[in-house]
Amino acid sequence: MARICTRILYLAAAILLSLPVVSCRSTSHNTHSYRPYHERRNRGNAPSDDQSSTAGKEKKKPIPQEGHGLVSDEWARLDIKLGRHDNKKLYKELKRWLGTPYVYADHTCGEGTDCSGMVMEVYLAVYGIKVHRNSAKMLEQNCVPIDLDDLTEGDLVFFVTSGDGHVSHVGIYLKDHKFVHASSSRGVAVDDLRQNYYATHFHTAARVKR
Repeated sequence: MARICTRILYLAAAILLSLPVVSCRSTSHNTHSYRPYHERRNRGNAPSDDQSSTAGKEKKKPIPQEGHGLVSDEWARLDIKLGRHDNKKLYKELKRWLGTPYVYADHTCGEGTDCSGMVMEVYLAVYGIKVHRNSAKMLEQNCVPIDLDDLTEGDLVFFVTSGDGHVSHVGIYLKDHKFVHASSSRGVAVDDLRQNYYATHFHTAARVKR
């Protein structure tokens, strides 16, 4: 009987020794699939759904606008190229008046003005010269007529816009055929002497007596 028990013990020991060794630690978190180094390095920077949906699309940049060739962008509405010798004080003052509505017999910047009222105020502010309130009398009493080709910055241009043949409109000449005036339909604006209406109604160019 003892011999039989001994054989059973040997047999059991042999069976146990033949079984594979199994670790009690779980290996579910230690199995990794291979990923190239650059993918593993950027693992934390994977694009979101929004980012991936726009990936490959080039971001549109605003198209730069071509400059006006002016000293500063603030002169853009005048559409005139200014040089070193241009009277910046005159342009700055006129810029204040641009867009002022036309109001007969008024001369208030930003609120309302007529043509001679605007010229009177600008001349006083820029040159310290007081000119007549009426355009016809302004030409008669404050100016010396000059040839159209002799127009320079700050000179005045006069027009006959009524049927009686009398001067009834005035503007301040700038350069490049441009002048500023108080239009009855658009308020203070910049126009070109070569435009059909102004060329047709042009009367004379004049220089204010200093």
